Amino acid sequence: MHIADGVLATPVLMAGIAMTLVGTAVGLRKLDDDKIPFAAVLSACFFVASLIHIPLGPSSVHLIFNGLIGLLLGWLAFPVMLIALILQALFFGFGGIVVLGVNCLNIALPAVIVGAMLRPLRHFMPAQLLGFLAGSSAVLLTGLMVSLSLYLSGDAFLTTAKVVFWGNLPLSVLEGVISSFIIVLLNKVKPEMFKGIQSNV
Repeated sequence: MHIADGVLATPVLMAGIAMTLVGTAVGLRKLDDDKIPFAAVLSACFFVASLIHIPLGPSSVHLIFNGLIGLLLGWLAFPVMLIALILQALFFGFGGIVVLGVNCLNIALPAVIVGAMLRPLRHFMPAQLLGFLAGSSAVLLTGLMVSLSLYLSGDAFLTTAKVVFWGNLPLSVLEGVISSFIIVLLNKVKPEMFKGIQSNV
């Protein structure tokens, strides 16, 4: 899901920076002291999971767990993912510094949207389904946003944008399955996080 520096048009970069700053500010305002350790663990999970890249044109696909993070943390997904993306860009050269705002927006905004849509339903669906929907739908939204970022940067990226979107479809299924297992596990070992979620396992 990382887009490299030097690919996107300036208006796309500026819009990404502005929206990421707003999202991060909102997330930090919601950050309580008791959430810091959990947020740090999820940031580390995102950092490690997204180290394994499959190149896809000027972008790449990898596990991101943004649906899981959005479901658990909401707007905190912005600062959580921004920190991980900064470290990846500095230490491993993934993505880039200039495109950091767009990369964060493309991953964190779907997390917030999916979390907001699914969190009210946690009392009415099995944990497995909740986890799968969170993981798969967030990856699909991220793929759509990455493709849109490329498309808005010029017609030359139209083909690449299509490849990136379709390349994320199998990844969304894998992410959904893994997220499902994680939600079920958390529901068993830390049920206070998911009061009202019923698991069939």
